[in-house]
Order: sequence, then structure tokens, then C-alpha cells
Amino acid sequence: MSKDPLVIFTPSGKRGRFPRGTPVLTAARQLGVDLDSVCGGRGICSKCQVSPSYGEFSKHGVTVADDALSDWNAVEQRYDEKRGLPKGRRLGCQATLQGDVVIDVPPESQVHKQVVRKRAEAREIVLNPSTKLYYVEVAEPDMHDPSGDFERLRDALREQWEFENVSADLGILQKLQPILRKGNWKVTVAVHLGDEENPQRIMHIWPGYYEGTLYGLAVDLGSTTIAAHLCDLLTGEVIASSGVMNPQIRFGEDLMSRVSYSMMNAGGADEMTRAVREGMNGLFSQIAAEGGVDKQLIVDAVFVCNPVMHHLFLGIDPFELGQAPFALATSNEVRLRASELDLNIHPSAHVYLLPCIAGHVGADAAAVALSEAPDKSEDLVLVVDVGTNAEILLGNRDKVLACSSPTGPAFEGAQISSGQRAAPGAIERVEIDPISKVPRFKVIGCDLWSDDAGFEAAIATTGVTGICGSGIIEMVAEMRMNGIVDAAGLIGTAGQTRSANVFADGRTNSYLVYDGTPNGGPKITVTNRDIREIQMAKAALYSGARLLMDKFGVEKVDRVVLAGAFGAHISPKHAMVLGMIPDAPLEKVTSAGNAAGTGARIALLNTEARTEIEATVRAIHKVETAIEPRFQEHFVNASAIPNAVEPFPILNSIVKLPTETFNTGGDGGETGGRRRRRRA
Repeated sequence: MSKDPLVIFTPSGKRGRFPRGTPVLTAARQLGVDLDSVCGGRGICSKCQVSPSYGEFSKHGVTVADDALSDWNAVEQRYDEKRGLPKGRRLGCQATLQGDVVIDVPPESQVHKQVVRKRAEAREIVLNPSTKLYYVEVAEPDMHDPSGDFERLRDALREQWEFENVSADLGILQKLQPILRKGNWKVTVAVHLGDEENPQRIMHIWPGYYEGTLYGLAVDLGSTTIAAHLCDLLTGEVIASSGVMNPQIRFGEDLMSRVSYSMMNAGGADEMTRAVREGMNGLFSQIAAEGGVDKQLIVDAVFVCNPVMHHLFLGIDPFELGQAPFALATSNEVRLRASELDLNIHPSAHVYLLPCIAGHVGADAAAVALSEAPDKSEDLVLVVDVGTNAEILLGNRDKVLACSSPTGPAFEGAQISSGQRAAPGAIERVEIDPISKVPRFKVIGCDLWSDDAGFEAAIATTGVTGICGSGIIEMVAEMRMNGIVDAAGLIGTAGQTRSANVFADGRTNSYLVYDGTPNGGPKITVTNRDIREIQMAKAALYSGARLLMDKFGVEKVDRVVLAGAFGAHISPKHAMVLGMIPDAPLEKVTSAGNAAGTGARIALLNTEARTEIEATVRAIHKVETAIEPRFQEHFVNASAIPNAVEPFPILNSIVKLPTETFNTGGDGGETGGRRRRRRA
């Protein structure tokens, strides 16, 4: 007898089997997937739009056939004719399951829409943009001295602004003559000042004196989110900032899954390139609308990204990045025009991608280096850009080392039973009472703690929906500090932990955080598998940092900087208890916010910074964790909470961690024990 079809929803990762013919919306509701519907499934509101994906998904162990969903029906056809459905979209209330399928729920179809936390950090930047405005007076045509209007404009720029051999695209030539005459031979031109690969070029022209400005984009193209800052090139002001989920998530949440997808599916790399460019263009339209800016005035753009995203954005197959020696097609900076990348800004806008440091340490790490400048630090600083793939820098004025570490999506809330990405209703702060062992928490969108008066009323709109990355870190650390989880990562029984919130869950134990079922909400728990996922992620992060310390010949660092959109929300104490980062004074653990995005802004607004980071990247020494024998040794030790061998003296002076351990039952740690023993 054949199995019922398996449906896997992204980005949540939730999955389940349902009888053939079950509507996608019904399956989503039963699994607790965040899929909107206002009309109750009648095919009227279109809030439940989804994007099915087809092909082989080795990570999920499924192959999605072309007939995995029911055929396009009359309701969808009618809606498409009246209002239009984006290509590839289906209505979740109309499409039914016919076979195994992977379905992406786009941000606009989610009830609790994503809060992308990447933001522009306040920082002084020396303004030296690539494109500037120049007002010129052009000689009128003369029968006795015949020459073209453009030639006389170029002469005026040379005489009045000392420009030599300025060029212009056909689009400028097509509108040049009427603008010159409308302005009575006085015009304002926007000139790109040129670089190593591009001559000086006229980007725009206006009659008379133009009192407006020009714009640029600083874009952080991450594995999970794409964040963009629209900047005024003349003032440096951030006009608007916004972000979207990276649409490539449906091909795999981690980078290697996407590399695998390109390997296993003909045209897979091209498909992912199209997806990310379309997502980016949608973001650009949104951010321009928010800032009230004509996209044709966006004349410069700087991008930072990891190597896999770098290649897929450029349309380069990342095949070689999936195997040793992890060779990049190019590690140098890349200069292109927007039209070459199908970007919907000024077609001749100049696009600059920062250089990559090495095979798995990309332009995003270079941007962090530009923002945080470890090469200029007097003391030894560890900079950790926390994300699906962590980039780590360790250095001072003497030298800088770099590596990447595959932490996976657990810190983003993925692969966690009650996990979710940061959105209203997600638990982001946690405290557990040391006596009652009962948790209290805060959710995104509400300033009250869960045990404060008025909390339930304050969250009536959003509810409590799950646990985001910062919440799961605090949750596991609090469970460790309060004797609910032991150093090995096992949740004890209710008797061992003296907690009524612990309950038997199959062969292991789980911890109840919040029961929203009486009000129609979810039951939020932390399982032993969740603990394992966090252990693996934090062990990878710590091992990368420890490996760099080995290479540097040091046993401690002076300070730690947590970078990245997620890093900005991590509690230093809880990160230390978990063993994510090396032992250090808590006041020396700081957040840099979205340092990669800040680095992109610096490179956008100051072209000299581009030369600076190119030189810096050439001087950084890359350590490849995949071929370092000690990485695995550190990883095994770092799987304990906080660590099996590292003493963490500073942490131990602040927090007294329980020494009690829970019996594994002889199966490698997956069974909650019946006995307890104490370490000698």
C-alpha cells in the first residue's frame, strides 16, 4: 500500500503526510504552518498563495514530480484573469496534494510576516561617492565651428570641471539635445567618476540646475535574508532600509543544500540565480517606494555575500564550492553594470561586489572586516558574524586570521520543534525561576514579560507563536543553569530536575514552555532533539573560533564582537553559558549589529574604502576548517554545555552551573535516564 503524500513547507521546515487530495491550506493549518487566508478557502482573497518547487531535494530525501499537485483549476484561472497570480504561484486552498512536494510560503502569504532585523548601524563614514553632480554651461552650436552637442558638453566638463574624455551611453545621447535646449544650454550632469575598470561616464542629465540628489544601494545578500539600505549619495543619509527572505530558501536552508540542488538538477543553478535576482528586484521596488525615490536615480550599488550566494547571484555554478579545495571562480572584487545582472535600477548603474577572502569566507566577511577593522585593533579581538554560516575573524594590528564554520539554520529557529524566525509573537527572551523551574518570557512585539499583568491582552493580536533564535539560545542556557539540562545536553526527568514542566516524550524528556492550546494556540516545548541541534550549531561556532586561537598561539581573547542581524540580539551571558564563544569578561562582549551591511554602506559611500578592503583582504590569512584535524577535536569538546575540557574561569566566577548529570540509558544520550550520578 502506497504511503500518503509527504508535504514539506519552507521556510518553517514543518512536514507531514496527508491523504491524496488534501488541500495545501488544510495541510498547512494542521501542521501549524504560518499560511494566511481571509476568505476561508473560497479562492477569493488569494492570501494563501504558495510556490511549489519541483525536482530532486537530497536534503529532504524527496523527488518532487511535475504532477505532485492537482492541475490548475477554474477558480485559480478566474483569479489569475481578474487580478493576476505571479508565475509559479498556486492558491493553497485550491491546489491539492497528489504526491510528495516541497512548498514555499512566501513572506506576503504569512500571517506573522518576517521581521528582518538587519538594520543600518549609526557610524561615521567619510563621504566620497562614486557619482556626483556637476552644473555646466555649454557653448551653443555655431555654423562656423561645427561640432556635436555631446562633444561641446564634454568640452564644457573638461574646461569647467577638469574631466577628460567623459563618455555617455546611448540613452544619454537620445535625450541630450532637447534637455540642452530646454535648459538654455545650462545643464546638471551626474558623472560616475570612474575606477580601475570603468571610464568617467555621464549617468544622468537635467536642464538647468538640478536641486535633487542621487542614490545608491548597500545590499547584504545573506543565505536567509536579503537586506538593503537606500542611501543618499550626497549626504550619506539612509533614506530607507528593508529586507526580505531570500527566495532561494525553498531550494535549501543551508548553503550546501543549494550547492547540492545545483548538482542534482539540470539548470538548478540558473533557477536559483533567477530566484534571487527576482527577490532582489522586488526588494528594490519596495525600498524605492518607501523612500519615494525614482529607481532610475539609483546609480550605484554595493553587494556583500558569502561565496555560494556570490556565485549564484552572478550566475556562476557553485559546483566547485561543494568539494575540496573549494575553488572560487574569482575571489577578486567584481565591477559590473546593473543591466548585466537584470537589476531594475538605472541600467548603467555601477555594481561593486567586495572581494571574497577564500572558498567559504566571502565578501560578507570582508565587509565585516571593513566595518570592525580588526587589523587596526590594539587588542586581540574576535569578530563572529553569526548566521546560517558563521564567518569568524581574529586579529589585531599584527595579523588577522579568518575562517567560516557551518553552524546551520538552528540559530535562526529552523530545525527546532517550536522554532521560527524572528516575527511578532516569537519568544525572544527567557528566564527560568530557579525554585519553581517555571519559565517566563518576552515575545517580539510586546515589552511585557509573560507573568506581567496585561500580557495576555497585549499579545491578543499575535499570540505566542514559537521560539526565535535568540530565544532558543536563552532557553537552553537557562535550562542548563537551572539543572534541567546537564552538561552533556540531556533533559532530566521531572523527578531528577524537580520541575513539573518536564514531561516524558517518547524515549526522551521535553520541557513545556507555554501551552496555548486552550486559546487555540500552539503548545511550545523544547525537546532533547532541539538541544542536540543547538549543541551542534554552537559547537561548530566555538570550534572555528578556538581553531583560530590555536593558529594565533593564544589561549584567550581580549574582547568579542558579535556581528550579524542575529548576533545583535544575543545575550552575552547566555552565549557564554551555552559555550558559543570563548571565555571573556561579559563587558568585553559587544554587538556590532549588521556589520556586513555597515561595511557595504562604507564601500558605497566612500570609494576609497573599496581600495582599502581590497588590500586588507589580500593580507588576511584564511584557515580552512574542513582540513584542520583539531577542528573535530574542538567540536567534540564543544558539544558539551559549555565545554567538556575548557575551564571557562570568568564564566564560573559569574554563574554556578549544576554538576549533576543524567543517565543516558546506554543508547548514546537519546534516552532520559532513571538514575542520577554526580561527577567526582
